[in-house]
Order: sequence, then structure tokens, then C-alpha cells
Amino acid sequence: EIPVLFKQELQNEEAKEGKQVKLTCELSKPGTPVKWMKGDTVLYASEKYEFKQRGTVAELIIRDVKSIDS
Repeated sequence: EIPVLFKQELQNEEAKEGKQVKLTCELSKPGTPVKWMKGDTVLYASEKYEFKQRGTVAELIIRDVKSIDS
């Protein structure tokens, strides 16, 4: 089986505190499960984090951005 690769890796994004930011990556295979992490910590869907995936594109939306989210 062909390994799943990043066609487009995460890019640095800037956001003002209290606003939201969207991080996007593109994979080589549609429907591949994505695990979002900050360092060694797995992120889970909540009021703060929203995950979207359409085809090969995976998105993480971080709401109410704080400096600790960098």
C-alpha cells in the first residue's frame, strides 16, 4: 500500500488574541484520518478546536486564540 504523504504541509499563521485561526494541510490520499497535536498533546474537538476534512484537505480551526496557542 502506498504511504500517505503531505502534499501541502502546515504553514505558520498569525492571528490576533481573541480571534480565530485556521491551519490547513493537504494529504496525498482522501479520507485519511488526521490526528492534530500541539507538541506531544493530542487535540480533541471542543469549543476551542474544530476539525474539518474534505477529500485530501484537513483543517484545524482554533477559536479565541491566546499566546499559549503558538
